[in-house]
Amino acid sequence: YAPYKAVFFLDLVCAAIISLVDLAFPQILRTLTRTLFVKNASSIMRNLVPIGIVLFLIYVLQACCKYYVSYQGHMMGAHMERDMRQQLFDHYEKLSFSYYDQNNSGQMMSKLVSDLFEFAHHGPENLFISLIKIIGSFVFLFLINWKLAIPLLVMVVFMIFFSGSQNRKMQTTFMDNRQKIGNVNSSLQDTLAGIRVVQSFANEEIEREKFMESNHGFLLSKKANYQCMGSFMSGNLFFQGMMYLITLVF
Repeated sequence: YAPYKAVFFLDLVCAAIISLVDLAFPQILRTLTRTLFVKNASSIMRNLVPIGIVLFLIYVLQACCKYYVSYQGHMMGAHMERDMRQQLFDHYEKLSFSYYDQNNSGQMMSKLVSDLFEFAHHGPENLFISLIKIIGSFVFLFLINWKLAIPLLVMVVFMIFFSGSQNRKMQTTFMDNRQKIGNVNSSLQDTLAGIRVVQSFANEEIEREKFMESNHGFLLSKKANYQCMGSFMSGNLFFQGMMYLITLVF
């Protein structure tokens, strides 16, 4: 992050503004409902235009922040990926011949190209947005009705434990995905690099079976990955429904 501290800081500021606007609007609406909207029609109409203009400008600011996060935030991640990819390539060039004898170039290509994703950008930003929304929401909930906020807080604690458990499973399956796609690249690289030898000895069927095996292994890895993802998504949806139900019952 060192070369991109300014972009990273501004990205987090914009993420905070996006979250705060989402938190503020229900509170503004609640305040207006209890104050302005109980007055007579002329008073409401007199104040409605300036309130509408202010809220419009707030949403314009939020849209600008969302644009910055979506564009510059992603570009920061892309620049960091480029830097890491260059550093890894520079490191490859310094390795001994024995390393290349023991490791397949297809696997090395996978590490260089497909293993670097945008966690560098999405991880801190999503964590920051989530913390602001969760903490801010419960601050408002406790101010409005602390008795109702407590069972919801308990449910969120259960959600955190559930998400942590699912996260560990997904990390394992994602790591397996990267290893399996490395096997696919390795098999493909070996076959294509030696295609003249393969065709000379009529070994196409052997190479086809080798590739089919690595390709199917990647499919099984993706299956485990999507099973974890399905459990995570459905579990979170269930917990969201339980929060509505708890609110209704209490």
